[in-house]
Amino acid sequence: MSKNFLFTSEAVTEGHPDRLCDTISDAVVDRFLQKDPYSRIVAECALSKSVVFLAARFASNATIDIPDVARAVIDSVEYRKEDFDATNCTVVTSLITMSPDQRAQADETELSDKELDHLTVRNQGTVFGFACSHTTELMPLPVSLSNRLARALSSARRARKINQLSPDCTTQVGVEFEDGRPVRIHGITIIAGQEGNKSVDPVELRDRLVKHVIAPVFEGQSVQPDEDTEIFVNPQGAFPKSGPASHSGMTGRKTASDTYGCYARQSGAALSGKDPSRIDRVGAYMARYVAKNVVAAGLARECEVQLSYSIGHAGPVSIQVQTFGTGNISDQAIRKRVEQIFDFRLGAVIRDFDLRHLPAQHKQGFYQKLPVYGHMGNSVLDLPWELTDKLEALR
Repeated sequence: MSKNFLFTSEAVTEGHPDRLCDTISDAVVDRFLQKDPYSRIVAECALSKSVVFLAARFASNATIDIPDVARAVIDSVEYRKEDFDATNCTVVTSLITMSPDQRAQADETELSDKELDHLTVRNQGTVFGFACSHTTELMPLPVSLSNRLARALSSARRARKINQLSPDCTTQVGVEFEDGRPVRIHGITIIAGQEGNKSVDPVELRDRLVKHVIAPVFEGQSVQPDEDTEIFVNPQGAFPKSGPASHSGMTGRKTASDTYGCYARQSGAALSGKDPSRIDRVGAYMARYVAKNVVAAGLARECEVQLSYSIGHAGPVSIQVQTFGTGNISDQAIRKRVEQIFDFRLGAVIRDFDLRHLPAQHKQGFYQKLPVYGHMGNSVLDLPWELTDKLEALR
């Protein structure tokens, strides 16, 4: 990538159909793990107007009313009844119940180091983690700002600060970089979904969005919009309908805003809808954890960690570290330190992040909050993979 460039990332609010599918899928995971932390569960969701389709494969001692879980999530988004009715929508399920013998057979927190070696991954994949010094969360600035704007839109809607704002909105922020560092805000775009038949004055809508959404997000930011920053609000006009009444959704289609906004490589596979035994989910969290600690330790301004896992192995078959010329020591030296300090085995990741038991510790669920608030760089939830507790060891 050039040293001087413009980069843009986007995010969506909780009522966007893709984001809703992610949340429903993770709510199913939460519900199984709350009742049986040793459950194996993979859930995927698709929806359109008045219809939800849920496919799930699971091995568990728990009995879950999956349609009820989906309806509860839809109801929490607060669509208008005519846009999506949680009570009366059709929920179609395709469920594969596996033998209880397929459940996890042990609690990783109670296993010895040698026993963890026998917990091998059941699916293969290459995952990526990234961190950089743009923000206090060590995330790329474009996606960080886009996600903050999306959350501010949701807060303004729920507080009734903006009339007729729907749960389905999209944000986009373009940032100019010089010498690899963010220097100005080039543009901000907000697609503000609107509810009801009454038209909203576009000038008034823009003013309210600037006051209640944009200004609070940029308060205290080192890079601010200036007089030349372009702010677009519904540049093609307001959508007459929002949410599933307007467009369909599917689990796993928002991996860019889930991770690094395409500023860095992402793992490709959906993060939502998978229990902790799925390395394509938890491996991505582990890679982010390592990259963040490397940057927080001052070893580099940017760091990408790549982990490749193969079926039948407890840990990755390869580990790569890149700092893109921003490292204070060589990438090879950083990789050696990383390999000595971090335990990348599947069982160790589950153990160290307590991934089986987090849903039971949160009455309103744990995993289902991640799609809305962010899997990476989350400043709202306390996520174990966002800790920077390995600084001294890395230094």
